[in-house]
Order: sequence, then C-alpha cells, then structure tokens
Amino acid sequence: MKVGAENKKKLYAMVGLAVLAVLMVLRAILSFNGPVAASIPHGIPAEQPEAGRGKSGPPLDPTLRTDLLKNSEEAQYKGTGRNIFDSQAPLPKIPQPIKPPVVPQPPLAEAPPPPPPIPLKFYGFANKPGEPKSVFLAQGDDIFIGHEGDIVNRRYKIIRIQQNQVEIEDVLNNNRQAIPLTQG
Repeated sequence: MKVGAENKKKLYAMVGLAVLAVLMVLRAILSFNGPVAASIPHGIPAEQPEAGRGKSGPPLDPTLRTDLLKNSEEAQYKGTGRNIFDSQAPLPKIPQPIKPPVVPQPPLAEAPPPPPPIPLKFYGFANKPGEPKSVFLAQGDDIFIGHEGDIVNRRYKIIRIQQNQVEIEDVLNNNRQAIPLTQG
C-alpha cells in the first residue's frame, strides 16, 4: 500500500504547508484577544467614564484638538433665509430690457412646387373575355402588370383603364396623371 511518502519533495512541501496553516490559525486566535489586553497596561486601572461634561481629562486620542472642537460647539448658525426644503429657489427679480415690438412680415405667396411627373410609360395591355383589363407599364427596364385598383412599384395606384388612356395616382404625392395608351 502506498502512503504518498515516496516523493520526498512533495512530502516536505506538505508538512511545511501544514505547519504554516497551524501557525496562522494560532495567530488568528491570539490576535482576536490580543489588542484588547495589550491596550490596557496591567498595573494601571481602567478609567471610568465621567458623568459631567464640563470636566475634561486627557484626551484618548493625542491628535484630537479639543480647543477647535469647543470653538465649533459655541458657533451659532445664522443662515441666509433660504428654505432648504423648498425644491425651487425664488428667482431673483432682474429688470428685463425693453424689446422693440416685432412686426410680423406678410408671408411670401409662393406657389408650392408641382408634384413630380409619373415616370411610368405604356407598354401594352391584355384583355381576355371574362377577366378585368390588364395593363403593362414600364419604368426603365422594369415592367409592371396591373389591374384597376392595383398598386405598382409600391407607389402608383391604377385608378381606371380606359380605351385610350390609363389614369394613375401617385399615392405619396396625391398626384393624378393620365398616361395615353400609345405605342412608342
């Protein structure tokens, strides 16, 4: 049976760590009681707190300056008259300069710009018996097929298909335009 003592380096390291752990535990236990016992010398009895405030013995903290503390105790707060519990301070009254009256100028009568023309061109139509009329419209290389009431190119609504023209509305600009049904 192997105990783990075959490797001497590991054994020494383990024993050293165990001794170090025991020392740290003892130090923690002793330091818990240590500062209280060390702060009071054995031959001097502990001072009892005095009932009166007027008597001042030697201060416990030698860096404490009791003369400055007494000055602050005797100070009276006079204040500025501002209510610290009010969320808004009153605004100071500053005389405002007199501004000349503003004369409104009549608006310029500019006519709104005309809506842009609809770029669709007639390409052809289809008319089968029993079906609604279809029209082919082109914009550049794109060709759109639509019936009455359809919206082509996500912008133009076909209002009416007649024998000689197609009435189209630009739904973005509310512009109606008739496109003639001619070849060309």
